[in-house]
Amino acid sequence: MPGNSFGTLFRITTFGESHGPGIGVVIDGCPPGIAISEDLIQSDLDRRRPGQSAIVTQRKEPDRFRVLSGVMDGVSTGMPIALFIANQDAKSRDYSHIRDQFRPSHADFTYTAKYGIRDYRGGGRSSARETAARVAAGAIAKMLCRHHGIEVFAYVSQVGSIKWQHQTQQVDRSLIDSNPVRCPDPETAGRMEALIRKVRKDGDTIGGVVSGIIRGCPPGLGEPVFDKLHADLGKAMLSINACKGFEYGSGFEGVQMRGSEHNDRFYQEEGSVKTATNFSGGIQGGISNGMEIYFRAAFKPVATLMRDQQSIDQAGQEVTVSGKGRHDPCVVPRAVAIVEAMGALVIADHLLRYILPGGLTE
Repeated sequence: MPGNSFGTLFRITTFGESHGPGIGVVIDGCPPGIAISEDLIQSDLDRRRPGQSAIVTQRKEPDRFRVLSGVMDGVSTGMPIALFIANQDAKSRDYSHIRDQFRPSHADFTYTAKYGIRDYRGGGRSSARETAARVAAGAIAKMLCRHHGIEVFAYVSQVGSIKWQHQTQQVDRSLIDSNPVRCPDPETAGRMEALIRKVRKDGDTIGGVVSGIIRGCPPGLGEPVFDKLHADLGKAMLSINACKGFEYGSGFEGVQMRGSEHNDRFYQEEGSVKTATNFSGGIQGGISNGMEIYFRAAFKPVATLMRDQQSIDQAGQEVTVSGKGRHDPCVVPRAVAIVEAMGALVIADHLLRYILPGGLTE
């Protein structure tokens, strides 16, 4: 099973299954001398972990991690960093009833078609449980980014049809974690939470949007053809479970504008080149221009419903799939930490690509 690694120079490989002994990640390429805070890693894991509020899955996983290699006295050594997170609240019996059934919109059928076997216990590698390993690695990528003055963060901007209409400059990062939805606007967050609670009561699920912001990124990150910075960000976001769409800058709304409106005029301020507007989303020609990078990732409604659904089994017989177990009614509150992690991994990787040719100095 290839496809478990991400990145070129700052490269991660995740391992483990949802209901196995645990999950983990190996980070290869982290430079030596980066201060590694285990508290910050744990903080990000806590933001992603299940059971953290009444509007997420109630699986009780503390997601405490162990550093197995690559860190000494709180500093990266330059060797591969290995992190491991034990599974403690796996209840495989919750999935015994779908051992031979294909749950609608899950990876059950496609994994069976590809591998001839699947881990029915929570989905195995297809489970969002795998993303805890990404968040742990992303926390270290954030530390490398901060070392170079770059900040990566995300927040919920939409749940169902409820949108927070705002400019990215209005985002107060200190308010993102002030509510369980992780929308930095308290009034909108309250309406989003009420909707999620209603959907959960109905035994249903709802989708949403997580918006990401990258500040302090220098001009020059990204490659001009296949490894465009926005292309790598898009791949990173679309690799997250349940992510169905990605846009950056003006995105799809930009098609309604004329070029005379959309073009970002350059000017110089205190020796730095800036743009009067930022419809480009901080990236032009696949390369960062020094302005704020912003993007949106759309997440579908969770496929597991607490109600019966019609499907077929591996023999092709019609069956009724019953919703059991512990599942999120909406993924976006927990996806915030994952989006941040994947964004930081992309920037960390491109930072190292830029540093090596001598572009960015310490």
